[in-house]
Order: sequence, then structure tokens, then C-alpha cells
Amino acid sequence: MVSREEALGILTRYLRDERMVKHCIAVGAVMRALATRLGEDPELWELVGLLHDVDYDYVGRDMSRHGLGALEILRGVLPQYALEAIAAHNEHNGFKPSSEASVRLTHALRASDHLSGLIVATALVMPSKRLTEVRVDTLLRKFKAKDFARGVDRERIREVEKLGIKLEEFLQIGLEALKGVAAELGL
Repeated sequence: MVSREEALGILTRYLRDERMVKHCIAVGAVMRALATRLGEDPELWELVGLLHDVDYDYVGRDMSRHGLGALEILRGVLPQYALEAIAAHNEHNGFKPSSEASVRLTHALRASDHLSGLIVATALVMPSKRLTEVRVDTLLRKFKAKDFARGVDRERIREVEKLGIKLEEFLQIGLEALKGVAAELGL
């Protein structure tokens, strides 16, 4: 398995958009925190979050291929069940995970992917545009406001409940995780 630094190197080799790189850093942070809470491998889960969109430019942003390109790029870099979770996080490509471990990781990744978007969008509407101003009750209000951050799929965030974690707890986990990488995110 690669280190976080090596994974960042792979990510920046394949992704040209700095915002996408920051998004992947955010998802990686949420995944690490979620793994810790669930008693899973925090390093592996962070790498899955960090590398989940590595193929975005590689497949020309084609959602019917997004995730599948990662299987090629990351072959031998992560365990097979982790690669399957990355491929399956995008339901538009038709890929289905084959093991319970990859299904569990897929739910975590889908939830973390969209939660990071909600948290970042919330921070960006704060007066200082900083994560330090964001509170869980604010996130819960923004979660319920369907006209806020329309690209964030609330049902995807709720997939965390399939892992036995309630929405409010997940909001707290995600917020604290992003505060831990705020400098990398510029937030």
C-alpha cells in the first residue's frame, strides 16, 4: 500500500484541477475519521477517499467511465476491495462491488464524498469563509435546505446510516475531520 504522500503524488499526476485535488483531500479526511469511528483501517480508508476521483480527467469527465479508469490507474496500489469501492462510488458506470468489505467501503465513500461537499459549501457561505465558523446545527439546516448545494445528494450522505451511524454524528465526524485539513483546503 502507498503512503499518503505517494497517493497525493498519484492524484496530482492525474488531476489537473486544484479544486478537485482539494475535494479528494477533504473526502480522504472524512474517510479517515469515519474509519477510526468504525474500527476500520484509517490509513486505507483515507487513501480510498483521497484517490476516489483520480480518473476524473483520465476518462474525460465521462460519468459512464468514471471510477472504471481508476481500476487501471490504481491496479496494485490498493487492495482489490478498495479498488472496487472506488469504482462503485459512481453508480453511473454500472460497476457493482463483489464483497461485503467493498460494499461497506462503498457506502462510506459515497457518504463521505457528498458530506465533504456540503461542509465545504457551508464554509464558503460563512462571513470568513472558514471551517472554524461552521457548526453541526448549521450543517443540519443546510442539509435540510434542498435549494442549498444542489449538487450534494442527501441520500448519498444518508448511506452512512447503513454503517450504523446517525446523520448528526456523521456531520460532527465530517466537520472535525475537515477542520483537521483546513490549511490544505484553504478554509
